[in-house]
Amino acid sequence: MFSRLRSDIQCILDRDPAARSTWEVLTCYPGLHALLLHRPAHWFWTHRLKWLGRFTSHVSRWMTGIEIHPGAVIGERVFFDHAMGVVVGETAEIGDGCTIYQGVTLGGTSLYKGAKRHPTLGRNVVVSAGAKVLGGFVVGDGAKIGSNAVVIKPVPAGATAVGIPARIIPSKVGESADVTPTQDKFSAYGITLEDDPLSQAMKGLIDNAASQEHQIALLWHAVEILSAQRPVDDCVPDDAALTEHFEARRLNDLVGE
Repeated sequence: MFSRLRSDIQCILDRDPAARSTWEVLTCYPGLHALLLHRPAHWFWTHRLKWLGRFTSHVSRWMTGIEIHPGAVIGERVFFDHAMGVVVGETAEIGDGCTIYQGVTLGGTSLYKGAKRHPTLGRNVVVSAGAKVLGGFVVGDGAKIGSNAVVIKPVPAGATAVGIPARIIPSKVGESADVTPTQDKFSAYGITLEDDPLSQAMKGLIDNAASQEHQIALLWHAVEILSAQRPVDDCVPDDAALTEHFEARRLNDLVGE
């Protein structure tokens, strides 16, 4: 029990730069308190003490603002960061190393009792603030759910889900979108600049326009060289784009490169 508590505290110290000491984490982090109270509640629930399990989870909700059904299964090193307003349903499963921010709902869309109604999160999943993951599907290992996303279908391992309803951004080389080959870093709130499909589309259009202007300028220079025997004014119009004016770098900066 104490080794697991030490593991829970250490994962908070690793992921939250605001955490300054073990004592501060132990006394001032409601996410840790919610986990500590969920464990006896889950034990009661699985040993047919249903009311006692629900009452323990109710007390936990009153104390921490985090509502975890006693039937939910939670792995090790799970971090509920801030986590006010988090709701975790009865058949939800949260894998080892997951990070869940405030306002997250792991909810169900079915009214059938006994069925798998709530999502299963794999290992090291990040669910950002305000996200809703609704249904009895699997979110793969290392996946990320963007802030305020509404996820209603499975998310592959390492992928990122953003938007309403969520769009799935595939992983790069089989890893999470915030992982490079040389550095494995934790992405707070689960989102990096490369995860926004709209900004990536805008960057593609900007780069394409810049390339086209460059090609046009080269063509006019070629025309100018080929017409060296004749006055340039006869062959090259006054409005010919002999130089490039498209400010691709500035526009990319505006969309967040």
